[in-house]
Amino acid sequence: MYSVSCRLLPGRLGLCVFKPLHKIAIIKQILTVFVHHYRPGNGEWLQIRHFYLPKCQYVTKVDKGLYQRAKPKAEPSSAPFPEKPPLINDVVVRSVQQVPTITPYPSSLHEDEEQMAGKAGMEVADDKGTSQDNQKGKQWNEVKVQLADLPGIYAKLSKIKLTALVATTATAGFAMAPVPFDLSCFLLATLGTGLASCAANSINQFFEVPFDSNMNRTKNRPLVRGQISPLHAVSFAAACSVPGIAVLALGINPLTGALGAFNIFLYTCCYTPMKRLSILNTWVGSVVGAIPPVMGWTAATGSIGAGALLLGGILYSWQFPHFNALSWNLREDYSRGGYRMMSVTHPALCKRVAFRHCISLIGLSTLCPVFDVTTWTFPLISLPINLYISYLGYRFYRDSSRSSARKLFFCSLWHLPMLLLLMLTCKKSIAGSESTIHHKVQTEMQV
Repeated sequence: MYSVSCRLLPGRLGLCVFKPLHKIAIIKQILTVFVHHYRPGNGEWLQIRHFYLPKCQYVTKVDKGLYQRAKPKAEPSSAPFPEKPPLINDVVVRSVQQVPTITPYPSSLHEDEEQMAGKAGMEVADDKGTSQDNQKGKQWNEVKVQLADLPGIYAKLSKIKLTALVATTATAGFAMAPVPFDLSCFLLATLGTGLASCAANSINQFFEVPFDSNMNRTKNRPLVRGQISPLHAVSFAAACSVPGIAVLALGINPLTGALGAFNIFLYTCCYTPMKRLSILNTWVGSVVGAIPPVMGWTAATGSIGAGALLLGGILYSWQFPHFNALSWNLREDYSRGGYRMMSVTHPALCKRVAFRHCISLIGLSTLCPVFDVTTWTFPLISLPINLYISYLGYRFYRDSSRSSARKLFFCSLWHLPMLLLLMLTCKKSIAGSESTIHHKVQTEMQV
């Protein structure tokens, strides 16, 4: 397009008008052109017309005798529609060649299309096969288990170490009861409590398979690895719970059987789902851990006495420094698993609660001779280990480090067996308890 302004040209500026041009065929779609009238020094008027045509521009004189192309249009190398150059009387005529008919595709293209169609058919068949494989993967598949692997699988499924600890606390409760020792009742109580613990742990793992797969600590459990089927795990839990509760209820007494059934329900139906809902799961889990020594006491005496509640209180308080220190170093794992633990959501509360219950162990140990469970020697000889775990609890509260949490956790592992052993050695003799009871009865009769 011609872009020189009229003001930059020498001479006198005439008139700039818009004039429609309809006689030129090539610009019929353009309604106007911009025209400059210019008069140079020799007195002759010139008319400069700006044709807004694509890639070209024309200049004419006033007498229409001169035609000049200012910017020649670049001819394409192989134009499909050649243009005729001559201009006659301001009329540009274009001739368009007839488009030849399209020839059919060569045979090679047909072969390519057939090959592409064959590939598409194979892809569709592969997609169908993949979808069928996915459907088969969602269905129940047979899991083959070697008979030699079953003991190890059952040990992991029942959390054998935790079950051994539960059975140990139940035997401690039985041994601390102020009654003569009965071996058969002792064995039945230990067996029934252990079976109930195996059943509760198996059901717990059955419910937590999707969450255990996200944690490094639990990703090797049998159900997560697919070593056994879920139906197999539930069958094992039923095979443990039914005989276990039957042994406790029929072989010992109904109270002990009821406590065992209640503990299975509390662990599987309350504690397990609460782990993903609220930090109160730690308190509920501590109640679950406090019931086994009470079961041992009731298996020996047939009733819940002050000594049973005191033993349950010691187990209840011991679990807070034990579990809070353990969960402190597993915060990332619990977070990935979606568990709401104090160490994840309330770290300051986690440390405070652990330290408080370390100190409460000293007070609970002091109450044992008050309720005639032990002699007054027990608070004295248990004071060093209680002070040591309280010191580690304070270090954990103050430092909030992995090292302090690890030391507190490992201390709790030997602290509880040591405390129960000291309690058993300082147990009040049965003869002394019977004489005390006889003396109280005589005093009441005299009054």
